[in-house]
Amino acid sequence: MNLEMIARTEAFLRRMLDGGRYLNENPAAKAYRLEHSYRVANLGREIARREGFDETELVIACLLHDVSYCEDFGENGWREHGRRAAAIARPFLETLGLPAERIDEVCYGIAIHVDDEADFPGRRTPFALSVGDADNLDRIDAYRIHETLCQEGFLEKPLPEKQAFVKRRLSRLRELAELPMGTQAAQALWKERLDFYLSFYEKLDAQLNSSAGIVGTTEIQRKH
Repeated sequence: MNLEMIARTEAFLRRMLDGGRYLNENPAAKAYRLEHSYRVANLGREIARREGFDETELVIACLLHDVSYCEDFGENGWREHGRRAAAIARPFLETLGLPAERIDEVCYGIAIHVDDEADFPGRRTPFALSVGDADNLDRIDAYRIHETLCQEGFLEKPLPEKQAFVKRRLSRLRELAELPMGTQAAQALWKERLDFYLSFYEKLDAQLNSSAGIVGTTEIQRKH
């Protein structure tokens, strides 16, 4: 990797996030956005290694995929944040001396990572798709399990609500099993992480089902 380019990108990302009004008013959200960007960049690097992509370029693209969080989101802010991130990233990328065609592909990958749409022409190459793939992969890991349970107030829910929540999660995760990725590397990582997610929630489901009585005794009582 070109460590100088990576360092300059990290500094740019931090500088932009430091200038965000909302992020400065919400330090936890600011810390999360930076941490998430690093996790996505590391996933992008792993995909690049396995697929033979340029590691520097994919790490840079992943670092900057959410740089638009430095702005205040309007009504469609979340849906637009990929396209806005590409617009913010492009002038910076030009200072790195990357070839124009590489800047275009990096920006296209950033632009489409939210809703598969860009506001400029481009091709859905495996490299470009890898930005969104890395972002999605970070949604399926240990940190997200913890975050989701905390946000849902899981510990405060009564047992029936806990059970219902876990069953909904399992149903959704099984639907995601066939989600297509842009590369074989990302597909393998997705399966590995999804298997871990499913295993966790299946074990949690079983534990909750044994939390209100002796398992199987209801059926035994019916027979007698």
